[in-house]
Amino acid sequence: MIVTVTLNPSLDRTIEVDVLTRGEMIRARSARLDPGGKGVNVSRALLAGGEVASTAVVTVGGSEGEQLRRLLAAEGLAVRAVPVAGRTRSNVTIAEPGGVVTKLNEPGAPLSGDELAEVAGAVAAESAAASWVAGCGSLPPGVPDGIYAELCRRVSAAGIRVAIDSSGPALLAALPARPDLVKPNREELAEAVGRPVGRLADVVEAARELRARGARGVLVSLGSDGAVLVDDDGVIAGDAPVAHPRSTVGAGDALLAGFLAAGARGPRALAEALAWGAAAVRLPASRMPRRSDIRHDIVRIHSRPDLDQPLVS
Repeated sequence: MIVTVTLNPSLDRTIEVDVLTRGEMIRARSARLDPGGKGVNVSRALLAGGEVASTAVVTVGGSEGEQLRRLLAAEGLAVRAVPVAGRTRSNVTIAEPGGVVTKLNEPGAPLSGDELAEVAGAVAAESAAASWVAGCGSLPPGVPDGIYAELCRRVSAAGIRVAIDSSGPALLAALPARPDLVKPNREELAEAVGRPVGRLADVVEAARELRARGARGVLVSLGSDGAVLVDDDGVIAGDAPVAHPRSTVGAGDALLAGFLAAGARGPRALAEALAWGAAAVRLPASRMPRRSDIRHDIVRIHSRPDLDQPLVS
C-alpha cells in the first residue's frame, strides 16, 4: 500500500494543436481534462499500470475541488480529500506534435495551519498499513518549506519509507530528514546543487551530493536520456526510447510509480520505472498508462554506464 500526499493538486486541461504561434488564433485538434498534481498522478499510475493499492491524500477547495474529486472517483482511485478554504488550481498544457509542451500552472491557494494539521492527520490515518508515503509536488504559497521534512520525520518514526518528489527549497529542506528516496528531474537536480548537469557524470556527482546531504537514494529522471539511480548499491542508468512522443506531462510521476511498484531498489525497479515513464510519453495529455500500454522490450539498463555521455534532452 502506497500513500501519496498532494498539497497543491490541480485540474489539468491539455489542448493539442498543430503548432503554437504566439499572438495568433489557433484551432485545437483535441482537448482533455484530467485530475492533476504529482502525488495524484503517482496514485493514478499505480492503479492503472500495476493495480497497486494506493490512497491519494489531497486538498480540495471550491467547485474546482469538487470536480477534481469527481474525476478521481470516476477513475476508481481511493482518495482521502481534505477540504480547504481556497479553490483548487487549474493548469493548462498546450501540446504540439513530437511531445513539445507549453505549460501554464497557477500557483494554488494558501493553506492555513489548521488545514495543514488536517492533512497531517489524514496521512497518519491512511499510512497505518502503508509501505511507502510519497510527498509530491510544489507547495502552495505560504506553506513552510520544511513541510516535507516534517512529513519525513513523522512517517519514518512509524517505520514507513518516504519518497519526496519536489523541487527548490522544499526539496533541500527535506534532505536532512533523511528521506528514503528523492526523485528530481534534470532541472531540479541542477537547481538543488547550484550548477548545470550536462553529462551523465554530472548527474551522478550531483546525486551523490544529495545523498551526502541526507537522501538515502536518488532517482533522477532525464527525459529522453532515461534515468539514473544512485543509492547504497551504487550507480545504475537506463533508458527507454520512444519513437513518437505525444506528451511528457505526468511521465516523471509514472516513472516514480513504476519504481515504487517494483520494490524501489535495483535494476528491476529502474527498468519498471523506465517502462512506465515511456508508456506515459506515448499517451495524450496526462493519461496514466495501463498494463497494456507498458512495454518492457524497449528498456535498456546499464550497470556500468558511460559517464562521459552528454545529455541531449
